[in-house]
Amino acid sequence: MSKLSRKQFLVLGGTAATASSFPRFAFSQESRPILSRIKMATIGAPDLDTLEEWYTTWLKYEVVERSTISEDVARSWGTPKTAGRRFITMQSDAKDDVYIRGVEIDPVPGYKAITTWGWNAIEIIVDDIDALHETMKKSPFRHIGGPHNLSAGMGSIRAAQYIGPAEDVIYLTCETGDREASTLPIPRGAVDRPFIMILSGGDIDAMESFYAETFNMKQGGFRFISKGGLISQMQGRSADYEYNLGLIRLRERGNNIELDEYPSDIGPRPRADGQLPPGVAMTSFNIDDLDVVDIDFISDPIIEYGGRRTATFIGPASELTELIEEPR
Repeated sequence: MSKLSRKQFLVLGGTAATASSFPRFAFSQESRPILSRIKMATIGAPDLDTLEEWYTTWLKYEVVERSTISEDVARSWGTPKTAGRRFITMQSDAKDDVYIRGVEIDPVPGYKAITTWGWNAIEIIVDDIDALHETMKKSPFRHIGGPHNLSAGMGSIRAAQYIGPAEDVIYLTCETGDREASTLPIPRGAVDRPFIMILSGGDIDAMESFYAETFNMKQGGFRFISKGGLISQMQGRSADYEYNLGLIRLRERGNNIELDEYPSDIGPRPRADGQLPPGVAMTSFNIDDLDVVDIDFISDPIIEYGGRRTATFIGPASELTELIEEPR
């Protein structure tokens, strides 16, 4: 396997890069990932009103839908007690058709961000993280890292991290160098859309293999080692603890899944019976055709989201992943 320089990886890999990295898969022009892009990140929120206030006030997201979860959708997610619960769908002021959804859940006592398997963080592309951080310092979001350039000042990617009212973790990331040459999406406003979803589990090989094989995501992926950092901070581990991390790419530019392998003392996320998990609860991806994947969905596809077929599965880290059929 060929080695990349730290600088090359930072340009290629987004905000997760550290000192040791290498390509995991060979690139093929003929082989295209089946998942085209991230469509929506869903947050399980005990206090939906506060979630709305924080995101609309400080990130300038706008509520574009406000309703309750139908029985069909709750059944599709495998969360029957979510039926009738309130939800909001929010969109950035850049008006990209990628969303953050908040769904009302019962509180889960003791849950803390970045301490369980599953979808653990939403990474959002922004225009100027330093200017935005000056605003965020006045906000109720809990600041847990940055702004900093990646890998001890190397690279042109700069990011900061925060925790919202539902123990929802957001990474706010910008490209300070040549945006046309970067693999990061180009922001169309001060705060734009999610472009990386962070998935954590106990076996990075199992996570990587599942998504790579099921959805043909074999090109452009990377593995790397992270020492200490945010994960150690949140889990109370030493600064020299090493984590195996990875990055796999969707079809469209600037859409990725980061894979974080957690130690053996970490397990699945607790949740209220029949409801979504707390924090970052689910990721929805666009797929051209649901019929091309051989996967065990929780239930048969339903018609939702303006007449589109959608179905949800449970992944290798107990994560809920929703597929929305939308040819692109």
